[in-house]
Amino acid sequence: MPFSHHSHSGQFCPGHAKNTLEEVVRTAIERKMDAFALTEHMPRGREDFYPEERETGETPATLLARHNAFYEEAVRLREVYASQIKILIGFEIDWIRPSSRAFVEKLLGEHDFNLFVGSVHHVHTIPIDYDMAMYHQARDIAGGTDEKLFKDYFDAQYAMLVALKPPVVGHFDLIRLKSDHPDGSFRRWEGVWQKIERNLKFVVGYGGLLELNSASLRKGMKEPYPKQEICEAFLEIGGRFTLSDDSHGIDQVAFGYDKVLKFIEQTGISALHYLECGDAVFDTRFPHTSVSAIKLPDIRSHQFWT
Repeated sequence: MPFSHHSHSGQFCPGHAKNTLEEVVRTAIERKMDAFALTEHMPRGREDFYPEERETGETPATLLARHNAFYEEAVRLREVYASQIKILIGFEIDWIRPSSRAFVEKLLGEHDFNLFVGSVHHVHTIPIDYDMAMYHQARDIAGGTDEKLFKDYFDAQYAMLVALKPPVVGHFDLIRLKSDHPDGSFRRWEGVWQKIERNLKFVVGYGGLLELNSASLRKGMKEPYPKQEICEAFLEIGGRFTLSDDSHGIDQVAFGYDKVLKFIEQTGISALHYLECGDAVFDTRFPHTSVSAIKLPDIRSHQFWT
């Protein structure tokens, strides 16, 4: 597993991550990774600040300044460590409401990014992965059950996919994290499963990559994001997978990749795709980024495992 397409640092994500961006990059090098995407969270408006951001007196201007400083530091690190690792630069979006689209597109036009990770962390504008209280608040608005909230989550995700067509789709089934049964099957709810299938088909249609995200493993779940049943459905329609650790500090770089490798083998995934700097453009918004593939036998024999 020589790469990750989703990461954070305490330097530019001070609320819930650790370490400097350079420490994260150096750790990826030490762990023999080939490529590593730097994807800090996008800035948000004041109405969407998390509690710790309100407490520390953040403003929309300070978040935007941090975002720009992140890009400058990422470019510096890409140059400094070019001979040791391939660094991609992007950001993770927050799809909160339809107006999120314009803000994301504005950010894309301000710097020469390689990618962005398309994620949904909010339903009905309420964070669904922050704490149980907020999850329950969102669930109450949705109608009081996990099933109803799951439907609304996948509808919000579909709106994000249609509006932005993210090159990498982040933690596809994040909604299960704070639910009553995080390891339960989505198929138990026909309406939820239909929305999942709709979203997967749309990702295949525009050529997006679905990340296998190991963060769920360090949060106590049995499978990475997304669950095996979702991965199998995505495989059946020609979907392509990539790999991410969603690390929030050096102790989480490549966390759980041994378990993800077993998951890949059990699920029947024969290859992983990854982004790299190149001329074979797969998305015109990123003219210096191409997509390549590595087959499972080559993944197994990679120096990462030694």
